[in-house]
Amino acid sequence: MKTYQKPAVTKLVNRFDKELMNLLMSDLKALKLKNTNRLNVA
Repeated sequence: MKTYQKPAVTKLVNRFDKELMNLLMSDLKALKLKNTNRLNVA
């Protein structure tokens, strides 16, 4: 019985999705921190 291997394109898309999500989450955390600091100062 052959084992099923994901096509290279699927692996690439999954990696892209993961990297994009990491970038968006880090930007969101930075934005929240910036807004929190601004609110605390005011």
